[in-house]
Amino acid sequence: MSSLGFSVGTCSPPSEQRKCRSFVSSSLTKAEAINLRSKQKVSDHELSFVQPASCGRREAIIGFGFCFGLVDNVSAFAETSSCEFAVSPSGLAFCDKVVGYGPAAVKGQLIKAHYVGKLENGKVFDSSYNRGKPLTFRIGVGEVIKGWDQGILGSDGVPAMLTGGKRTLKIPPELAYGDRGAGCKGGSCLIPPASVLLFDIEFIGKA
Repeated sequence: MSSLGFSVGTCSPPSEQRKCRSFVSSSLTKAEAINLRSKQKVSDHELSFVQPASCGRREAIIGFGFCFGLVDNVSAFAETSSCEFAVSPSGLAFCDKVVGYGPAAVKGQLIKAHYVGKLENGKVFDSSYNRGKPLTFRIGVGEVIKGWDQGILGSDGVPAMLTGGKRTLKIPPELAYGDRGAGCKGGSCLIPPASVLLFDIEFIGKA
């Protein structure tokens, strides 16, 4: 399964015996991707948002596991051009660009979502769209960073996303990679320590 490692990265099944590193962006151009690989020596699939842990199948997204068709009728829902964030008590901010039309996710459910991960300066560090495949993971059980679990399931003043919805999350460091950062090598990190992250998420639905 591909995912951002960040799993804004991709995690290969244990059976493939591939090395996994922890990590989880808007679309990168081909030239940017080549440049990123040459500088960081990180493959397209090594970024995934999975929490650091043993290399498992779903550590390829927003967990920083570095192990790391649009929904029908979505066009019927208007997407806002601007986004005004609402901030929850936890510090997680969100803005719905498209309110979905289907059921919300349930804790423990296997779901699919497309995403683009960016730093506050707008630099994209990972994107499932570039890989042409959404991220598949189990929601609410720590397979992805806390900001994703809370931002999709809903928590602490943040409403749950509905299938077909598109939401931008602004995630503080404590709900992302904290002071450790992610994708670090040779003194350089794709996600620097204490970074606030922006994720454009499209909730496709149950996997």
